[in-house]
Amino acid sequence: MPRPFASSADLSDKTQTLEILAEGVYALTAEGDPNVGAIEGEDFLVCFEALATPAAARDWLTVLRAHTDKPIRHLVLSHYHAVRTLGASAFGTSSIIAHDRTRALIAERGKQDWESEFGRMPRLFKDPATIPGLTWPTVTFSRTLSIDLGGDRGELDLAYCGRGHTEGDIVAWLPRQRILFAGDLVETQAALYTGDAFHREWASGTLDHIAGFPAETLVGGRGVVAHGRDKVRAAIAQTREFLTVMIREVQAVRDRGGTLKDAFHAVHAALAPDYGGWPIFEHCLPFDVSRLWDELDGIERPRIWTAERDRQVWSELQD
Repeated sequence: MPRPFASSADLSDKTQTLEILAEGVYALTAEGDPNVGAIEGEDFLVCFEALATPAAARDWLTVLRAHTDKPIRHLVLSHYHAVRTLGASAFGTSSIIAHDRTRALIAERGKQDWESEFGRMPRLFKDPATIPGLTWPTVTFSRTLSIDLGGDRGELDLAYCGRGHTEGDIVAWLPRQRILFAGDLVETQAALYTGDAFHREWASGTLDHIAGFPAETLVGGRGVVAHGRDKVRAAIAQTREFLTVMIREVQAVRDRGGTLKDAFHAVHAALAPDYGGWPIFEHCLPFDVSRLWDELDGIERPRIWTAERDRQVWSELQD
């Protein structure tokens, strides 16, 4: 039997876990589904990530409202992917913060990404009719942006660390609490999606930049929260190793004159023993290898994924 397309057969609900990481700092994880977070200011909230639909976002806010009733002043988006952005209208704020390149990517390919991700991960799109349209950041920056949390709460520092999962990823850093929200630049016991990535830059300078934060807690884009310096380092190392193995295996296939399908099987064989049981591994890998093949072929920016191209690549790389 052919393998079901992407995550189209993954229809079971995941158990959500809310963690209070420090006073007024929250993270919601869900067994490999996209993670979200929130940070309390003196008299306001900053939310990190928006989920795929307003209905899904409202479920998250219901959980959050059991702990705080402060109004949401800012919504921070780590990058442009639909499952991170399309729920933004539920937060009721006009301050939607992202990187300059994220806004440009939404303009360039946001509609196609919406259609692509809805086809790949239908379960995440709860009540898709509630989506009013593409999410447009209203505040953008190129390198860093700081939000004064007020009182004695310190600052929330947003930073661009280099190209990685996309060309516009940002992280959110709480220096006083030493907590890092890394978005999909780091995953914790979850496979990487690299279909829009810059693998070599991500595996080197970008992760080096992230490792430079003295984080004692790290919230990745998916998977469990990493608590303690050792687990933070392990999460970054796991992400780097996934990328490094991919680059090594695809380059080796290219060097011997192999095909894209040969590269897919080589990468699968190399990664599956350590990562194969982790969330979205089988879903991601065809798209990951296809993008890396293009990158090593000199295609600098990722080609736009469409629902049609998704299924073409999936079909091409399955047995």
